[in-house]
Amino acid sequence: MMTTVTATRSKTYDMVYIAVFAVLMAICSWISIPATVPFTLQTFAVFLAVCVLGGKRGTVAVVVYILLGAIGIPVFAGFTQGLAVLAGNTGGYIIGFILSALVMWGMEALLGRKLWVQAVSMVIGLVVCYIFGTAWFMMVYTKNAGSIGLATVLGWCVIPFIIPDLIKIALALTLGKRLGIIVKMQ
Repeated sequence: MMTTVTATRSKTYDMVYIAVFAVLMAICSWISIPATVPFTLQTFAVFLAVCVLGGKRGTVAVVVYILLGAIGIPVFAGFTQGLAVLAGNTGGYIIGFILSALVMWGMEALLGRKLWVQAVSMVIGLVVCYIFGTAWFMMVYTKNAGSIGLATVLGWCVIPFIIPDLIKIALALTLGKRLGIIVKMQ
């Protein structure tokens, strides 16, 4: 009987944490930092979710966030939503969040949850997201507006975001370490 209660409590905590981090991703996507090229805190929330919740629950939180947007809840940047956003030019970067989370989960499974593993997995996850999102952008843009070069897309969609994204990784690692202790106590 006690094992059933403990398992139910654990699943309840899992669902709550996943929901909280999906909502945090939405809130962070709405926060736009003005710069030459404005950026949001979406990637920060993705990194933080996997850092705090671990690979499995963090990846599920990312999937829940994207599904919320896909069904029409305005959780994406600029309070946008829907399949049109995911199918649009920058939709590949949003879908790439799942790939980032999967990379982080895989590295966690292979090498553990050490700080250096999390840092390296976040950087590799970010690169995977950039690659997938850039390929997606080029495909959709070419289909809708005509041919575009890789250098142009990188200049629009990747290069301006590298330093802010590395800062977000550092913040996610710092905050994730502290929040992870609290989550483990539950």
